[in-house]
Amino acid sequence: MTCILGKNGCGKSTLLSILAGVVRADSGAFLYQQATEPPIDLFRRRQDASRLIGYVPQSTPLLEELSALDNLRLWYTGGNKVLRQELEEGVLKDLDIDSFLYKNVRTLSGGMKKRLSIGCALAHHPRILLLDEPGAALDLIAKEQIVTWLRKFCSRGGIVLLASHELGEIENCSRAYVLKNGVAEALDHKVDGAALASLL
Repeated sequence: MTCILGKNGCGKSTLLSILAGVVRADSGAFLYQQATEPPIDLFRRRQDASRLIGYVPQSTPLLEELSALDNLRLWYTGGNKVLRQELEEGVLKDLDIDSFLYKNVRTLSGGMKKRLSIGCALAHHPRILLLDEPGAALDLIAKEQIVTWLRKFCSRGGIVLLASHELGEIENCSRAYVLKNGVAEALDHKVDGAALASLL
């Protein structure tokens, strides 16, 4: 789990949207390598990118007038059997989405919407998860639920890249970078909040 830090407006969201393929990169490469296989550039191989990457933007990509279940049906194209299996023993069960499955999205709390957004992004079982400030505006319980699940995702071999200002999320990352003037520099993120703020 890697964290991107930086002041508001420094380009964190833009970077994630480029990596997700929402915004086209002007140049550069996004390399992914698995085991002994040669690395692949996900900027050039969009089909591989769509298979390997799950993206959760800061604003929830949900249809507010539909139920949580109907939103999931739009993403889980393998049919009701696949969706039911995920709800009973898969990632949707881990995210506790079955507890609000039939509720209209506009009535859900911020934490529920964020967990549902993550569940939708994981419909195709990506190896890489890009998250833009997943804990923003959530209560402590919702933040902890998401951080706990992210740790579980990484323990199963998943890769997480997140933009965050939340100390609870930052502390759980294995590495961190600060984005300044379009350049990402590695930093020691295992420091207190005041020291971390001075590095931004």
